[in-house]
Amino acid sequence: MTRERSLLIADAEVVVTMDDARRELRGGSLMLRGGRIEAVWPAGGRPPGTRADELIDARGHAVLPGLVNTHHHMFQSLTRAIPAAQDAELFGWLKTLYPIWAGLTPEMVQVSTQVAMAELLLSGCTTSADHLYLYPNGVRLDDSIAAAQQIGMRFHAARGSMSVGESAGGLPPDALVEDEAAILSDTRRLIETYHDSGRCAMLRVVAAPCSPFSVSPGLMRDAAALARSLGTRLHTHLAENDHDIAYSRDRFGMTPAEYAESVGWLGDDVWHAHCVKLDAAGIARFAATGTGVAHCPCSNMRLASGIAPVRRMLDAGVPVGLGVDGSASNDGAHLLGEARTAMLLARVGRALESFGCDHGPAEMTARGMLEVATRGGARVLGRDDIGQLAPGMAADLALFDLRSLGFAGGAVHDPVASLLLCTPANAAFTIVDGRVVVREGRLASVELGPLVERHNRLARQLAGG
Repeated sequence: MTRERSLLIADAEVVVTMDDARRELRGGSLMLRGGRIEAVWPAGGRPPGTRADELIDARGHAVLPGLVNTHHHMFQSLTRAIPAAQDAELFGWLKTLYPIWAGLTPEMVQVSTQVAMAELLLSGCTTSADHLYLYPNGVRLDDSIAAAQQIGMRFHAARGSMSVGESAGGLPPDALVEDEAAILSDTRRLIETYHDSGRCAMLRVVAAPCSPFSVSPGLMRDAAALARSLGTRLHTHLAENDHDIAYSRDRFGMTPAEYAESVGWLGDDVWHAHCVKLDAAGIARFAATGTGVAHCPCSNMRLASGIAPVRRMLDAGVPVGLGVDGSASNDGAHLLGEARTAMLLARVGRALESFGCDHGPAEMTARGMLEVATRGGARVLGRDDIGQLAPGMAADLALFDLRSLGFAGGAVHDPVASLLLCTPANAAFTIVDGRVVVREGRLASVELGPLVERHNRLARQLAGG
């Protein structure tokens, strides 16, 4: 039997466990073995003479559970800052980019997935979902899966789809939609081939028709039935902006939440992206059914969609995680930065709701948003093995150097809050499944320079440059 490799994280400035007691351990240490956390010790609690195959001296560092990204479109990193789409709202933005995305190739999907994952890993994110809903020119979800396995990220691969084109009243061009029977067949193939339901799984597959304005109610119902028969989860977009609401009312005669419920898309095995315009009744139904939300604040601002009612969702008991969304609607994928934005936007959002109200900065604390970015994301993805640092949990964690310039004068007062109140930092170390994938601020699993050069060449090719 092969001996499991061990890694000791020693003497951190603070270990933010996010465990059930929400302990913050000054001077804490952790032992990782074989992809799991074996022990977490407070200062002075580590047994004398403790040894491991590798030691990381964590003095001066904050140690966090690996951050969890619950919504992304990684292929979109190829179309960041496209001039014609810079100032558009959601529907106009999509109509501008659909013709460009029609040129995607398997190589483009593989390379853009690794670029997106590299950016996430460098920000301290260890688990990510990705929603791939376009399959032109031989593209398959297998391309994303292969890229993730090489770079070393824990991955929820969402088999997206579009089946209702413009001629049938949908938003996407007819050339980009698929036959519904083929969608369901490929979704089954992917789940049966790749999905791992075991504890600490590195790869799970999700059934994910794209949106109410690009798939039929029949596909929504059939995809839900398929996913539930195979024991996996469901993901889509919902209630993203005013046009999305208007489409649902005009097409289905219902609010987005009512429509989701009518096709079987509420439940603790479902999460929806955005939900910017989720009304009070929708929030109540999400809370009652355990339906999750991927909150994407930067994208929501970039496309002027609005401010999601995150505080009300959390207060009602809705599971909420963070998502960076597609890199063409965020133009970045720094999850710690996303958490900072979400914290600040929640404070502004409540102030705007009612002038003169007694809400203030405490509407969303730094620790509260760090919990959304860790435990919250884990819950949204249906995982009880990530999002906290405790024995038996997956060995996913991020270390941030509190001695760097951006934390000067902040970390000395509150090292945990400084992670969000100060300038978002890159991780010094990111560890996934017990393996160091970012070491001293550099990606260790893939050579970054050639990857970015290749990505930029493909981005020019895709845009016709």
